[in-house]
Amino acid sequence: MKSLQETYAPGSRCYGCGPANEQGLRIRSFASGDELVCDWTPQPYHLAFENVVNGGIIGSLLDCHSNWTAAHHFLKQRKAEEVPPTVTSDFHVTLKRPTPMGTNLHLRAHVVESTEDRAVVEAILEANGKITATCRGTFVAVKEGHPAFFRW
Repeated sequence: MKSLQETYAPGSRCYGCGPANEQGLRIRSFASGDELVCDWTPQPYHLAFENVVNGGIIGSLLDCHSNWTAAHHFLKQRKAEEVPPTVTSDFHVTLKRPTPMGTNLHLRAHVVESTEDRAVVEAILEANGKITATCRGTFVAVKEGHPAFFRW
């Protein structure tokens, strides 16, 4: 099954979610009810120190997955055929406990507030059934003229 990224942005080179970035994280987000979900497994070069995923990698995972959650929300809200390009306005990550290497990581995100062009998203990252990080951010659907408008 194709992810949202592979379906709507196959040429994207974004470090976190771009299918065309061979050295990126290449997350794959899928709709599941009112949420987007993603499973991702860290590689040895994603570590901060022995057996722990780097916090910057965690931030990238949560940022990109949340951004796609907002984009998918706008797609459905507008009954559009193409995902509107969205950008991160702000996001705050809380690292609750070390995120272990060598296991599948599970992300879940959903929109908690929205206007015509802004969505506030809350997301969690889980490892082995425990929440290791959370995120809350604001994501904006951009219009023509914005540098990210043609990014998909």
